[in-house]
Amino acid sequence: MGVVSNLLESKGHVVLTVSPDTSVRDAIEKMADISAGTAVVVEGADIVGIISERDVIRKVVLQDKKIDKVKVKEIMTTDLTSITQETSLDDCMQLITEKRIRHLPVICEGNLCGIVSIGDVVKYLIVEKDFRIKNLETYISGAM
Repeated sequence: MGVVSNLLESKGHVVLTVSPDTSVRDAIEKMADISAGTAVVVEGADIVGIISERDVIRKVVLQDKKIDKVKVKEIMTTDLTSITQETSLDDCMQLITEKRIRHLPVICEGNLCGIVSIGDVVKYLIVEKDFRIKNLETYISGAM
């Protein structure tokens, strides 16, 4: 079964980070520039939160706040669930489902080294299962 390190090898280790004092507008613009749905909030080397497009909609747009005036630290989620490179993809799916979250920061030796989304995990699991099916089909047809 796959682990996070396999997924990150194919997806990459790039993670968008912003500081807590970044304006929500700047964070959203950075997210849009790289088609990211989230940014990890860091202070120095410490991960202090995460901000997603959903946070902006619920905590800024729907409350009629000015996107230029609100800082990331005012709306970020601070109760983070993180994983390691050794975490199985099945465990990732379980965390995503149980905690109703969409992104999991990946920690390697105490540092942020990637992020995986529910979409990343599902896509990787589908590709992995397709590969296994093709191998089994080849084995069966070769055995006959």
